[in-house]
Amino acid sequence: MIRLHDISLQRGSKILLTNATTTIHDGQKVAITGANGCGKSSLFAVFNQQLTVDSGEFTITPNLRIAHMAQEVTALDKAAIEYVIDGDQHLRSVQHQLTVAEQQHNNNLIAHLHSELEKIDGYTAHHRAAQLLHGLGFSTQQEQLPVTNFSGGWRIRLNLAQALMKPSDLLLLDEPTNHLDLDAILWLEQWLKSYRGTLIIISHDRDFLDNVVHQIIHIEHQTLNTYRGNYSQFEVLRSEQLAHQQSMFEKQQTQRAHIESFIARFRAKATKAKQVQSRIKALERLENIAPAHADSPFTFTFPSSEKMSDPLLQLHDCALGYADQAILQNVKLNIHPGDTIGLLGPNGAGKSTLLKSLAGMLSIPSGERICGEHLKIGYFAQHQLEYLDNNASPALHLQRLSPNASEQSIRNFLGSFDFRGDLAFDPITHFSGGEKARLALAIIAWQKPNLLLLDEPTNHLDLEMRQALTVALQAFAGALVVVSHDRHLLRNCVDQLLLVANNQVKEYDGDLDDYAQWLSQEKQPTSQQPESSGTSQTTQASQSKKDQRRKKAEIRQQLRPLTSKIKQQEHALEQLLTKLDAITIQLNDNDIYSDNKKEQLKQLLTEQHAIKKQQEEIEEQLLINMAELETLEEALNDTLADE
Repeated sequence: MIRLHDISLQRGSKILLTNATTTIHDGQKVAITGANGCGKSSLFAVFNQQLTVDSGEFTITPNLRIAHMAQEVTALDKAAIEYVIDGDQHLRSVQHQLTVAEQQHNNNLIAHLHSELEKIDGYTAHHRAAQLLHGLGFSTQQEQLPVTNFSGGWRIRLNLAQALMKPSDLLLLDEPTNHLDLDAILWLEQWLKSYRGTLIIISHDRDFLDNVVHQIIHIEHQTLNTYRGNYSQFEVLRSEQLAHQQSMFEKQQTQRAHIESFIARFRAKATKAKQVQSRIKALERLENIAPAHADSPFTFTFPSSEKMSDPLLQLHDCALGYADQAILQNVKLNIHPGDTIGLLGPNGAGKSTLLKSLAGMLSIPSGERICGEHLKIGYFAQHQLEYLDNNASPALHLQRLSPNASEQSIRNFLGSFDFRGDLAFDPITHFSGGEKARLALAIIAWQKPNLLLLDEPTNHLDLEMRQALTVALQAFAGALVVVSHDRHLLRNCVDQLLLVANNQVKEYDGDLDDYAQWLSQEKQPTSQQPESSGTSQTTQASQSKKDQRRKKAEIRQQLRPLTSKIKQQEHALEQLLTKLDAITIQLNDNDIYSDNKKEQLKQLLTEQHAIKKQQEEIEEQLLINMAELETLEEALNDTLADE
């Protein structure tokens, strides 16, 4: 058991905790959450007995075996699998003693040490280490490569494997998913679910927390607040506690204004329209979630360019990769305005290659890449952080893109990404990975793209920034193609999944839970035994499910042109409403009615009338299209049900 009673904790001049109290019982799985800099890592150091509290009482079960994940790896010539086995220090000690005993021909000690090896499961250590490496994405060949051969992200994976290798009663994991892809995260979840000791995690992956932990300790206002349940349940409870704050309503008002206006216009005319119903559900989600993020410093959007081509981008029968080695074959992909696509697939299957090819960063060995006339791409990948100018400030990065932009407009824009005050004008050389990632996203948003290509955009981002990014992508009027291990972002931002596997890119009709099952099946060795009747039935069921998915894909293909048209009309309506708001603000100014501004007033009223007429025309056509979409969906789904 771990107990903190009225503790105070201070680092330098900064007070992190004051009179804080909490208890963690044996076997509990707990997440530590809170804003950046609130003291999560320092609290971890207390748990790991690397830091003492300044006052109060900290008690921990004596002789507790503690394992933690190191954040840095020294470049070593040692093989990766041997590095992982080093995590079991007791095993290594016994092995060393056994080597010495054998050199001294001490038979009694040799027998005793072999007995000890059997007791600590030492004979299976190599196999267990190989399983850990495989689960975290390493191939069999990579097991024997020296640590020095791996990049920083893969070395962090080695540290994680080493921590899991160590027998422990308390496991401390600080951002274990940061450098993992979705495959490895799904594997790690299962491993941690079966872990029998006490688990304490810091993570910004909400789905990961939801699936692993049963208690949240939230650091806020220099104290520890304990909540039972997973992260989503914590959000609801904290939302209730924050409900009285007026700032919550102000924040929600800006996030849901466009949804409310849409519902207000169409509720009476098309109460059964699925587009309207989906927005009502989206509004309900915002109302449930937003209060927990009422104090978030992020309020940004991704404004889209006014001109859009349809399609925006096409790949025709393309081989993607390199001239001497094509990773993907026969790729056919049309991206239309309003498309939101998530890429799934095993590590190394070619997801990043596909994104780079779409972005034009990789030449295409064969086939054709066709860009729409008004295509404007916003591309984000982790390596782009390296191309930021460390000697330049966030403001200077934007000024270089828009020399005529005013300082105040740049300040306001950067403030929505929480670069406020002097931070907006300080060189970024000392920025953290998360701050640089935020800046890279800000630079993309500033340029108003109509196609976003995002490769793991949530790496290094905290929970508040991830939530803000999700909200911003939901409101983006252009097209989106994203690779992400953040399942919350995928579930809330994409409506089409593509599977990149076996040198192919195909539409995937399952959901993320189906994908987890698919991955599990892919990793299982093929059985050579004769097929039993039970296996035959399973195969038939699997084939039936596959047929159902294929038919659903055909339905979506028929609906896609109409859906794309509706999204374009919605985007046009939003732009018109923005213009109307600007005119209304001017008309509310008493000065506009003075004699010397009669011409300007006349022009504003004429423009207001024209925009309202255009709005009515688009709304009428939108209603017709939504009714047609609903009729088509029902007819096609009825056909599928009959089959």
